[in-house]
Amino acid sequence: MAKPAVVQIRNATEADLPRIVEIYNAAIPGRLATADTQPVSVEARRDWFRTHHPDRHPLWVLTRDGHVVAWCGLRAFYGRPAYHATAEIAIYVAPEARGQGHARQLLQQMIESCPRLHIRTLLALIFGHNDPSLRIFQTHGFQKWGHLPKIAELDHIERDLVILGLRIEA
Repeated sequence: MAKPAVVQIRNATEADLPRIVEIYNAAIPGRLATADTQPVSVEARRDWFRTHHPDRHPLWVLTRDGHVVAWCGLRAFYGRPAYHATAEIAIYVAPEARGQGHARQLLQQMIESCPRLHIRTLLALIFGHNDPSLRIFQTHGFQKWGHLPKIAELDHIERDLVILGLRIEA
């Protein structure tokens, strides 16, 4: 009988950045999870990586048997001081690890960490045709707070963006 995989969530290190970018780039062709249409480079993501801080806007990786298979990050919303208690969440899972509950696990742990991070509102911006992501977030209590019709164009198809929100109770 095979022993169960060891799954761990930890703060990302700069050494994880190539794998984080690889997972992100793997989502681009599916046209469900990102508005980027071409792969991004590790170098182009270094400044983005450095905007994450474990005590405020963490960037986590989920490892299975020591290998990074998913990541989750918070980023400041809108960059203005009045939004200091609001963050946007992003979760990406490697193709070979999808459907195994990793996104749900990352989302649940991030929600539970929000009080310690002084985050009172979480936002998720999800394409309207990304039913799997919409379901995961709604299952965790996120509600539809906004709908931006036909705001993105992917492969000559106009796509909606749905804004989901969750208020965090201390």
